[in-house]
Amino acid sequence: MTVRITGMNRVLNELNSRLGPARVQVITDIGLRRGARKFVEELEKEFLRFKDTGASIDEITIADPVSIMGVRTIRVHWKGPKGRYRVIHLNEFGTVKNPNPQGKGAVARAMRNAQRAYQEAIKQAIREGM
Repeated sequence: MTVRITGMNRVLNELNSRLGPARVQVITDIGLRRGARKFVEELEKEFLRFKDTGASIDEITIADPVSIMGVRTIRVHWKGPKGRYRVIHLNEFGTVKNPNPQGKGAVARAMRNAQRAYQEAIKQAIREGM
């Protein structure tokens, strides 16, 4: 699942020509981090609905921005001592024995709910960087 912001490529290309690629990358990284934080806030709200031990919420991690095939990307994943990354997909999609767990679709709902805030965070970072 990805969030696509239309018209941003044109804006980033214009900024790239005016400010240079290094400065644009810094601005983009700031926007990605802010957007990821907004998404994590929404994800935590969704996970509170079916919280048991809270390990799934505690292990949410935001990675550093990286370039993948020329596109700056940030990853939100689960990393910690309780190994919740193994369980997240079971809660998200269900299993044969439990096809509709309480947390079914929580990540997808969080993405849908955070999309506007994510876009605004990126736009704000671009405005501040200009």
